[in-house]
Amino acid sequence: MKQYVVGVDVGGTNIKLGVVGPAGVIIFRNSFATKPFASSRTKLIDALTREIEAAIITSGLTKKQIAGVGIGVPGLVDFERGFVRFLPNIHGWKNVPLKRILQKKIKLPVFVDNDVKVITLAESKFGAGRGVKNLICLTLGTGVGSGLILNGALYRGQDNAAGELGHMPLNEHGPKCNCGGFGCFERYVGNHALCVLACRIMGKQGMSMEAMHALAEKGNKRALVFWKKAAEHIGNGLVGVVNLLNPHLIVIGGGISHNEKFLFKNVTATIKQRAMSLQGAAFKIKRAKFKDDAGIIGAYVLVTDAKA
Repeated sequence: MKQYVVGVDVGGTNIKLGVVGPAGVIIFRNSFATKPFASSRTKLIDALTREIEAAIITSGLTKKQIAGVGIGVPGLVDFERGFVRFLPNIHGWKNVPLKRILQKKIKLPVFVDNDVKVITLAESKFGAGRGVKNLICLTLGTGVGSGLILNGALYRGQDNAAGELGHMPLNEHGPKCNCGGFGCFERYVGNHALCVLACRIMGKQGMSMEAMHALAEKGNKRALVFWKKAAEHIGNGLVGVVNLLNPHLIVIGGGISHNEKFLFKNVTATIKQRAMSLQGAAFKIKRAKFKDDAGIIGAYVLVTDAKA
C-alpha cells in the first residue's frame, strides 16, 4: 500500500526533506545546503533527485510504498501544472516545469506548491489549526508569507497566487516595497523594518529581535514599548483581512512568533479595537505548532489531498 510521502522544503539557504508516514509522522529527515547547487537549475534538480532517491532507500522503503513527492518552494507556483513561475532568492528559476522534470527522473508522482501554502496545510491538518474550517496562516520573518484555509480547503486563487497578505498596501504613500508597490504590510513587519524600529526606540544601532526579546524579559520599558508597537503594526495589517474573510483562527509562525508573550495579546487587542464588531469577536490567535518540520509535513498533506 502506498502510504508514505517524500516531503521537500526548498529554501534559499537549506533544503530540508523527509519521509512521512501515516498521520504525518516523519520517519526520516535530512537537509543539505542550497548554495552549492544554486548557480545552476540543472544541478539543483539533480541534487533533489539524488536526495529523494537516497531518502527512500535509507528509510528502508521501495518506490512501491511511496504515494508521491511533495515540494514546497519559496516563490510563485502554478500548482495545477507543477510549474515554478519564479523563485526570487534562487538564481535561474523562472518558468520551470519542475513537476514534469522530476516525475521523469524519479518515476513517482510529484506535486509542487508555494512553501507557505504547504506550511498552511500542515498547520490545518495536524497543527494549531486542526479541525478549523476558516483560518489564516501567517509567517513573519524576513518577509511576510501567508496561506488561507476557507471552508475547509486551501484557497489558491484564479492563478494559484492567492494569499500574498504581505503585499496588501496599508499606506498609499508608504515606503517602496520589493514587489513594486508602496506601503505594503511587509514593509512594516518584516525583520528589517522591525529592526529599524527597534534601533529608533532604543536609541542605538544593531538591535536584533533576539536582543529585544531578552530586554523585554528583563522588564526594559523601551523594549516593551517596541513590542507593543510591533504588535500594533501586525494587528493593523490583519484588521482588513479579519473584516474581509471572517476567520475563526489566525496562526502565526516564523521567527517573530517566538515572541508570542509580548505580541499576541496586543495583536488581538488591536484587531478587536479596529475590526467590525462581529468579525472582531469571532477570531483567535495561536502560535504555529510546527517549526523546521512544517514544510515536510505539509508536503505529505499536499500529496495525500491531491490523490484523495
